[in-house]
Amino acid sequence: MPSLLRSALPLLLALVAGRSQAADERGPHRKPVAVVADRSLAVAPGARLLLFASADLDAPHPEVSRAVIVLHGRLRDADVYYASALAAREAAGAAGAGALLVVPQFLGRTDWEAHALPPDVLHWTLEGWQGGDDALGPAPLSSFDALDAILARLADRSRFPNLSRIVVAGHSGGGQVAQRYAMLSRAGDALAGRGIRVTYVVANPSSYAYVTPERPGPTADCRGYDSWKYGLQDLPRYAGGAAPAALEAAYVARPVTYLLGGLDTDPHHPALDRSCMAEAQGPFRLARGEAYWAALRARHPDLRQPLHVVPGVGHDGRRMLGSACGLSALFDAPGCGPGEAAGTDPASARRTDPATQPAAAPAGAASPR
Repeated sequence: MPSLLRSALPLLLALVAGRSQAADERGPHRKPVAVVADRSLAVAPGARLLLFASADLDAPHPEVSRAVIVLHGRLRDADVYYASALAAREAAGAAGAGALLVVPQFLGRTDWEAHALPPDVLHWTLEGWQGGDDALGPAPLSSFDALDAILARLADRSRFPNLSRIVVAGHSGGGQVAQRYAMLSRAGDALAGRGIRVTYVVANPSSYAYVTPERPGPTADCRGYDSWKYGLQDLPRYAGGAAPAALEAAYVARPVTYLLGGLDTDPHHPALDRSCMAEAQGPFRLARGEAYWAALRARHPDLRQPLHVVPGVGHDGRRMLGSACGLSALFDAPGCGPGEAAGTDPASARRTDPATQPAAAPAGAASPR
């Protein structure tokens, strides 16, 4: 490399990084949300989580046997995800009838300020909620603490005496939450002893929490690539000092389903995590998901966490939730088939999902990101 170019390279890299950061600072996720949720749940005294729900969580509901918690993407547009969840429940037919839907909203400080929300409403940094960071206010509670509070309410037998199934599902940024929550939370394990099965659905996240330092891409110049939320080093407070080996053992035993859009292959997608930590996991979401699943299966050949690739669908939360395998994961609706079960190579046995058309959404509902 010529000496002049070599000397200018750091400046060029800094300019590129600066432009990328400036573009991210102008990104749509930095704007206040248009709609805030109309219900709330106390996570702790003086700290409420806003959410949408298809029924009053304070009232008794003996008719409910299944609850589906849907996690929004980084735009924090819980209203859009709630509309998509309703459409998916409708598309599931008899399998979805009577299912309770809950869509929490992990607000940022910009949302809290723009909507002049009460001081007891929980709010996070614009990215921290995706990895289970503690809230900025009114109390240092993790977004995972908030999910624990939802599970605890649903497990209240005075309100939900016949509940037997809870599904925690997320797409995009919400997929990151679902995967990390499944890694760190013990709440679902505790509910199993009370007759409530908790399952997890991870759809099209930008990155995953790896259980070892190995990655499919380069890591030599990427400090922190194995730190949380990309790996199991430097874990957050919520982890409670758990050892990585124990977290791995618990995680691979949990019922997790991975959903990947067959066309989610844009390495320049505006909502894709382009940090070196994420780039080490692959060039785009489909590749990252397949590589993560393959790495888990290599370490655990008897892994019982299926991977389904939905052909013809890109980074589209509504179509992912409304696909045959999405409806199967959320509501146990028929039509998904065996998928890519343990011992199957995703590159050679990618299933063909016949439901590549979107489920009908309420008028005016945009596709979640």
